[in-house]
Amino acid sequence: MKPNRGVFTNTSHELWVADAEPSVEGIEQGKSLKHGEVTIAIQSTGICGSDCHFWKEGRIGPMIVTGPHILGHESAGTVVAAHTSVTHLHAGDRVAIEPNIVCHACEPCLTGRYNGCERVEFLSTPPVPGLLRRYVNHPAVWCHAIGDMSFEAGALLEPFSVSLAGMQRAGVALGDPVLVCGAGPIGLVTLLCCQAAGAEPLAITDIDEGRLAFARELVPSVRTYHVKRGVGEEEIARSVVAAMDGVEPAIALECTGVESSVAAAVWAVKFGGKVFVIGVGKNEITIPFMRLSTREVDLQFQYRYSNTWPRAIRLVKSGVVDLSKLVTHRFDIEDAVKAFETAADPKTGAIKVQITSTD
Repeated sequence: MKPNRGVFTNTSHELWVADAEPSVEGIEQGKSLKHGEVTIAIQSTGICGSDCHFWKEGRIGPMIVTGPHILGHESAGTVVAAHTSVTHLHAGDRVAIEPNIVCHACEPCLTGRYNGCERVEFLSTPPVPGLLRRYVNHPAVWCHAIGDMSFEAGALLEPFSVSLAGMQRAGVALGDPVLVCGAGPIGLVTLLCCQAAGAEPLAITDIDEGRLAFARELVPSVRTYHVKRGVGEEEIARSVVAAMDGVEPAIALECTGVESSVAAAVWAVKFGGKVFVIGVGKNEITIPFMRLSTREVDLQFQYRYSNTWPRAIRLVKSGVVDLSKLVTHRFDIEDAVKAFETAADPKTGAIKVQITSTD
């Protein structure tokens, strides 16, 4: 086994690769596993926008980097060891990792909405170390068997889960006119979900024409609108409706968290429509309150996901949703700094950058 290595950042916004826990010695001697845990050799890990935020900004809202911190929460790999208490997973099993550890005792947990757990440990959210390592110990209950699915696809189940949670709660139905705001990775996965759900017409917006071109390659029937800086939200909304042949969206799935994009979505949807915000943004934003009020527009939000992995695995394995085109760049874990620079630079054209850490 190669030494365990992890990708770290800190309060000085540095990024580096260094030795990480658990140690290979601890893994080989079976000392590192707790009750209910398995050790996973991570094979693929995607870089999320939140990883770049923790690196560049040192925080997302109240979640603050306070010292050396391991990034990453979109991973899949192979089980290499299991605690004697684990009976449903064995060495050699391929799994995707749901990157949370919840208490199973608070009201959200007990009602099945464990994404609201009051004592959650979400991997890569400070101070909980993330998955960008060669080896990780994790509760087996949050390791989902993927069979012969590729590790790349297994790692994409995490952002797919974000979109699936949004689709379920927003209530997108066959034939609904839908607007997706933002053609980043989450927006593009959401676009694929809307296509699979039969949304029509289906439109997507972004400030980057390159990403809109990628969206058209991904879903040829999609209507695209290039948002130009300085254009007002109401004008953007009118242009989006025009691109949808005059049909006002019943639902806007807002995937950026950007104030102006949320506002444009509010102006675009029909009377009685819904703006469902998947993206994350600033602590406080200004919204067109009276437009919401006089048009009876529902404004709804999402925090992560719950109970999505089995559904996501079924959809990918059956081919209902094909995520394979989203991975545009791949790097070895020792080249993680270059991987992050690529993911953070819009000029590279990167959609989803993945880091591999195979033996």
